Amino acid sequence: MNPSLIGGVLDPRGPVAANEYQILQNATLVMLALIVPIIVLTLVFAWWFRAGNERATRKPDWDYSGPLEVVNWMVPLMIILFLGGMGRVASHALDPAKPLPSDAPPLDIQVVSLDWKWLFIYPDAGVAAVNHLVVPAGRPLRLRLTSGTVMNSFFVPQLGSQIYTMAGMTTTLHLQADRPGVFPGRSFQFSGDGFSDMRFNVDAVTASDYDAWLARTRAAAVGLDAAGYAALARPGTSAPRDYRLAEPHLFRTILAASTAPAPAPASHPTH
Repeated sequence: MNPSLIGGVLDPRGPVAANEYQILQNATLVMLALIVPIIVLTLVFAWWFRAGNERATRKPDWDYSGPLEVVNWMVPLMIILFLGGMGRVASHALDPAKPLPSDAPPLDIQVVSLDWKWLFIYPDAGVAAVNHLVVPAGRPLRLRLTSGTVMNSFFVPQLGSQIYTMAGMTTTLHLQADRPGVFPGRSFQFSGDGFSDMRFNVDAVTASDYDAWLARTRAAAVGLDAAGYAALARPGTSAPRDYRLAEPHLFRTILAASTAPAPAPASHPTH
């Protein structure tokens, strides 16, 4: 199999992506129910009304058929209404802010898009990571996303639901990885020179491996405080790295900095 075809929206590994894939399949089948008969009838008409078929009747003055017009308009209209209804129901069922049904509590993760890297903060665990998202498989994730710079877009195709990040506000996204694995994610909103390298991996691991990663990160990683974040926020790409969270309210600080009023323009004396 072509490696470029592995790990996309056609290979769902979570409940959200699986439901989106089902919607795509249903919509394709419904549209094929109209397209395939049209293709077949086009070939049949071309064959029947060929020059050598003396049984084909030519009616040069024929211009209207009520029953045919009803079929021509009603069948596409019914398909459009069906697809529209299916899309409306599915869009409400897959609302990104809607929690996923699970007996396990969701894992809270704060996500910040930067130029040109992704910062993941685990507020309850006291750790953070850049371009590296480690999650326990089978547990729902509750992501709160913002931007420390320009507007961006977060997407892990195998887990589902692309969502935007904007400075000064948060969006909420619920995802889940059904089983252990590595699922690539990236930015899907052009944001400058380093956009093409703004990639990350979601490492879904077992609960014991996740706890072990947290313990190693708390013990050995460099602390991330306000000064460290300021250095990290400078434009530039970054290799994956882990941090011990030294500033527990870092996400709130990033939001506050984005919503702070701009300084007033300097006044100029009149002459």
